[in-house]
Amino acid sequence: MVKSGVLPERRSYLRAYLTETRAGLIRDLGPLETDLTVAQGILIDRALSKLCVLRVTEEWLKEHGLFTDKGELQPVLVQAYLAFANSLRLDLVALGSDRRKVDEVLTPYEIVEKEGKK
Repeated sequence: MVKSGVLPERRSYLRAYLTETRAGLIRDLGPLETDLTVAQGILIDRALSKLCVLRVTEEWLKEHGLFTDKGELQPVLVQAYLAFANSLRLDLVALGSDRRKVDEVLTPYEIVEKEGKK
């Protein structure tokens, strides 16, 4: 389905999906790419590579089914899919997907003042 890093024309929507996902991760962490650490940039790139493999695998499974003619799970599911999915999950946790960015940091005085205005 993917040879030499080139997506088939009928899969071009995956490029848009990956591009938007990358932009979203940068917004979540940055908000600009220049705000990211080198490590965050590397993690985002690796996460996108894994996400691409997972999405292409899912597309292949849609076309060929989950099971072989012998009724067994497709080898790609047994051998690699879960490893890629777990590795992607770990990348997202490392990037901080489990927490939200705080819009502003208030001093204790500002918190008291804000509470007093309610």
